[in-house]
Amino acid sequence: MAGYNKCVMVGNLTRDPELKQVGAGNVCRMSLASNRQYKNRQTGAVVQEVCYVDIVVWGPQADNCAQYLQKGKSVLVEGRLKFDSWKDTDGKMRSKHSIVADSVVFLGAGQLAETTSMDGFTDEAPSKAAAPKSGTAFKDESPFDDELPF
Repeated sequence: MAGYNKCVMVGNLTRDPELKQVGAGNVCRMSLASNRQYKNRQTGAVVQEVCYVDIVVWGPQADNCAQYLQKGKSVLVEGRLKFDSWKDTDGKMRSKHSIVADSVVFLGAGQLAETTSMDGFTDEAPSKAAAPKSGTAFKDESPFDDELPF
């Protein structure tokens, strides 16, 4: 039976990205914190839960992540979940899950959102590209500068 492994997370970076050269390409390692807030049914208290996940980015998008991202920046990561296990220096078995990113979207207030894909090209969202520099966009504004003849 064929499997399906897809993971999408939005969160903030918990440390600056680390770029390393591996063979002919680059790899960038980041750590993401994603918050979840819910109300405890028994106590009625609002509880905040944080999920920390390591992110691995390969190739040209690894260079972009290392260049433009830093601790605290918001990102949307889309990729696959990977399970790693190893023996530590004491001989104990260790393991963790990480996300191998297919795309990373840079998020942030007052900035244009950019998507970096596996081929290294950067695509700006069309609706964001036409936004004024102040960061506010008007829904009724036409994206075209000229008037239509009909």
